[in-house]
Amino acid sequence: MGDCAALLEVERLNCGYGKLEIVHEATFVMGRGEFCCIIGANGCGKTTLLKTLLGLLAPQSGSVSIDGRPTAKMDEKELARYFAYIPQAHRPPFPFTVADVVLMGRTPYINRLAQVSDEDKAVAFESMELLGIEHLAERTYTQLSGGQQQLVLIARALTQEPLFLVMDEPTASLDFGNQQTVLSRMRSLSTRGTSVIMVTHDPDHALFCADRVLMMEEGRITGDDLTAAIITTENLQRIYGEDVVVLDVEAMPGRMERVCIPLLKDR
Repeated sequence: MGDCAALLEVERLNCGYGKLEIVHEATFVMGRGEFCCIIGANGCGKTTLLKTLLGLLAPQSGSVSIDGRPTAKMDEKELARYFAYIPQAHRPPFPFTVADVVLMGRTPYINRLAQVSDEDKAVAFESMELLGIEHLAERTYTQLSGGQQQLVLIARALTQEPLFLVMDEPTASLDFGNQQTVLSRMRSLSTRGTSVIMVTHDPDHALFCADRVLMMEEGRITGDDLTAAIITTENLQRIYGEDVVVLDVEAMPGRMERVCIPLLKDR
């Protein structure tokens, strides 16, 4: 989709656990700087798809490739230079400083016996600066707010210098304000050329930040298009089985926004 050069190609991918196939015949292409959200009901295969992209699960058949090279042939360190994963939350076993947590993103580039270089530190600081958290560098990570912690995890991911940031419900435990802060920063990163793949259960989040949406149903990708073409009343009612209406509203004079509104059945 779009004008981006193709980097990630997923071709007829089947994946799951053992002999159990969860995702069937998934096929899509992503280019540099795209922000893609994956939506679908619980159990439809979103997280299984992400795990396979990250190399945590081996494809049962089909392929995942970057610039024509299958990721199945890459080792863990090489994969970490292409994909960075941002979890919902992270509790390190020790009270590391923010700077130390962010520097962990340089692990794919550092020999076990090597010391962290000035270049590694510069990359880490640049990542913190990009997200506006450089002033937190000496703070203890575990003492930060949930929103601040999530920004630190994003900075750690950026410090890997990956082609793709992969997120599974990254704002699930955050309040409304912190959700918007994190999503805004992620959107800004995509406009700078970082590709973002995000699983979300909130269609409004996709409308807020995604260029395109993959819609999944029962392990299959049943929609792949621009966000406004996928986030419709008909699609959401079908995949979630709930009454919802998608409307275009004038958020401010001259500015229209699309929003999702759940309908209570007892009203």
